[in-house]
Amino acid sequence: MKPNSDTAETAKKKAAQEAVKHVTNHSIIGLGSGSTAALAIEIIGERIKRENLTILGIPTSTQAFLLAVKNHIPITTLDEHPTIDTTIDGADQVDPKLNLIKGMGAALTREKIVAMASKLNIIVVDDSKKVDTLGEKEHPVPIEVLPFAIRSVKQQLECIGATPLLREGKGKLGPVITDNGNMLFDTVFGLIEDPAALATKVKMIPGVVETGLFIGLSDIVIFGSTSGIEIVERIRKH
Repeated sequence: MKPNSDTAETAKKKAAQEAVKHVTNHSIIGLGSGSTAALAIEIIGERIKRENLTILGIPTSTQAFLLAVKNHIPITTLDEHPTIDTTIDGADQVDPKLNLIKGMGAALTREKIVAMASKLNIIVVDDSKKVDTLGEKEHPVPIEVLPFAIRSVKQQLECIGATPLLREGKGKLGPVITDNGNMLFDTVFGLIEDPAALATKVKMIPGVVETGLFIGLSDIVIFGSTSGIEIVERIRKH
C-alpha cells in the first residue's frame, strides 16, 4: 500500500528540516535531486535569507540547479570546489547497512560523484523507503547507459537474470535522456543480497555509465514519519 501523499510529504519535510541543521556558514553544500532534496533546497534558501548565511551549492541535476537559483542559493562547481562539506540528497530504498537504491529522478551519476566528494553525506527519506533488503517489492535499480550500447547492455543484463526496461519520457515520445545525454534502464533484479557485488558486476558491462546502487556512501540517514524522525549514523572513514 502506498503511503498517503500528505502523510509522506509531512514526513519528508521533517527529515529535510533536520538535515538542513547540518548546513553551516561558509560551507560548500551538495544539492541532491528528487522531491525530498527539493524540500531541503527550499529550507536552505530560507536559512540564507533569515540568517544571512554565506554558502555555495553544487547541484546534481538541472532540476536542482533551477530550484537553487529560485531560492537564491549561489552556485559553484566541482572544478572550483572538489571537496564538498555536506551533501543532502534523497533515496528510493535504504537497507539496514545504509546502502541505497537511487536514480528514479534520473540524476544517479552526478549524485554519486557528489556523494563521493562529500565529507558528510546525509540522506533524507520518509520511512516508507526503509527495507530489509534492497530490491524488495520488485523495486528497480536505475542504470545509466550510453545510447550506443543500449541493445548490448540490455542483452548482458538479461544474461545475468535481470529484467531491464528502458525508461520512457512522460508527455513526449521516446526515452528519458539524462543530463549527461545518456539513457536509463530501470532494472529489476529481485532481492539483492549482495549489493556491492552486483554493483561491480553491472559496472563491468561495457556501455554502463553508472548504477543506482549506492554502497557505503551514506553517513547519516534521516527517516521522517508523521510521529517524528529517526536518525541512523554510519560515518565513513575518509
